[in-house]
Amino acid sequence: MAESEISTKPYMLRALYEWCVDNGYTPHVAVKVDAQTQVPAEYVKGGEITLNISPTAVHKLEIGNTFIEFSARFGGVARQIMVPVSNVQVIYARETGQGMSFDVDVPQAEGVARAPSAEPKLVAPLETNGDEPPEPPRPSPSGRPALRRVK
Repeated sequence: MAESEISTKPYMLRALYEWCVDNGYTPHVAVKVDAQTQVPAEYVKGGEITLNISPTAVHKLEIGNTFIEFSARFGGVARQIMVPVSNVQVIYARETGQGMSFDVDVPQAEGVARAPSAEPKLVAPLETNGDEPPEPPRPSPSGRPALRRVK
C-alpha cells in the first residue's frame, strides 16, 4: 500500500456499523488497548476491551480514518473514548455474532520483523443459548482468526 493510500479498514468498520444499525442489531468492537487508546482502564481485560457502539449507548460517534471517538457512560460516569482504527480487532453484531475480524499490528521488540497486515476476514455467526451476548472472536496466537463456539 502506498504511504498516502488510506486503509480499507475504516471503510469496512463504517459499513458494518451501518449494517448492524440498519438491521436493528447492536454493534460491538473488540479493541487491542495500548498507549494511544483512551478507554476506562478498569474495564480492560487482558489488554483488550469490547465496546458497545450502538446509537443508544454512545454520544457523538465518529468513525474516522484514524480514530473512533465517542462519549459513553461507564458505571454512570460519562467518559470520552478514543481508539485507533488500527487497534480494532473485530466488529460484530451482538445478537448474531456476524461481523468481521482484522489483523492488528502489535509493536514488537526492535530488530524483530512484523508480519504485514492481511485483508479483513468475515466472521461467521456464533451459536448462543440466548442468555448472554456472544463473545467476539479473538485472533489466535498464530495471527489467524479463530471462531469460538459458545453454548
